[in-house]
Amino acid sequence: MEANEPGGRSARKHQAIMEAATAVFMAKGYAGTSMDDIAKLAAVSKQTVYKHFADKGKLFAEIVLATTDRIEAMIDLVADIPADANSLEENLLRLARQFLTTLTQPQVLQLRRLIIANADTFPDLGAAWYEQGFERVLATLADTFQRLADQGLLRIDDPLLAANHFSGLLLWIPVNKAMFHGSPQHTQPQLDHYADAGVRTFLAAYR
Repeated sequence: MEANEPGGRSARKHQAIMEAATAVFMAKGYAGTSMDDIAKLAAVSKQTVYKHFADKGKLFAEIVLATTDRIEAMIDLVADIPADANSLEENLLRLARQFLTTLTQPQVLQLRRLIIANADTFPDLGAAWYEQGFERVLATLADTFQRLADQGLLRIDDPLLAANHFSGLLLWIPVNKAMFHGSPQHTQPQLDHYADAGVRTFLAAYR
């Protein structure tokens, strides 16, 4: 906490710096961002930024890892597939559409590109973001598929591989297009089409 500064005010400044840093890193990349840029956008002094974060690398790491907290809603969604044979396709389709919509939001795609672009500089950070974020979703999805298999709805030998197949069928086209173009290239009807086709293909293999 900053000297002679109430906790609430310090926390607000910390949050303002985090939000400003996220915006600037995404706009300019890691190398193109300066602590001056962040201080200016956060409306604080550069000295204040350094009081909260020792250097640019530590600030970058904190804003990246802070985004993994948002994955909880996705994990709840993935875990909540009812074991109902009559509505299995409908339930998986609902999951697929929400899964795609969440993971192809512009800020999520921007963050993914930012982390990939700096993976050589921050390999541990990239690994931590993947493990604490998407890998947790895959593990939960694997548990869900195992539960559905135990109840006779799916035929699965390797639940984690099946979870990767499911997500790959959905994400491969829109995410790769966005990575190479630098921005989302899909429309909502296209996402719905990827979801429909992905679920049909998944069930053709695993039902």
